[in-house]
Amino acid sequence: MFSISVERKIDKPIEEVFKMLSDHANYSQFKGVEKSSLIKNGNEDINGLGAVREIVAGGGTLHEEIVAFDPPYVLGYKIIYSKPLPYDHQLGEVRLTKVDGQTHVHWRSKGHIQIPLLGKWYFDKKVESGGQRAFGSILKFIANN
Repeated sequence: MFSISVERKIDKPIEEVFKMLSDHANYSQFKGVEKSSLIKNGNEDINGLGAVREIVAGGGTLHEEIVAFDPPYVLGYKIIYSKPLPYDHQLGEVRLTKVDGQTHVHWRSKGHIQIPLLGKWYFDKKVESGGQRAFGSILKFIANN
């Protein structure tokens, strides 16, 4: 199982941080994301519940459905399509809280890579280390821009 957890305090208003994290079509502004797009609008908010975003990064493609949307506090997602690695995604969640005039972000993702025998442990570890770097890089970008 891969388990990614990144926490960071950002010296920006919570609403601004949430807006950047939930702007699915513009994830390509973040380092390492080659392409991003909104492939299905959310039910009540374009980036909200039911929205599906496509992220192309690191040689892979992910489709993530927004399964929790409580601005500006919670953004939950589930990987519903992936290539070339098959994901069994169990948790994707970004929680934001106001702390002393800053925004505390806790980004978590958990799951398995579904490759029998050969690659389960190896690919889970690769996804975990890559995810830690990617989430940290995105939060650093938000903090500095």
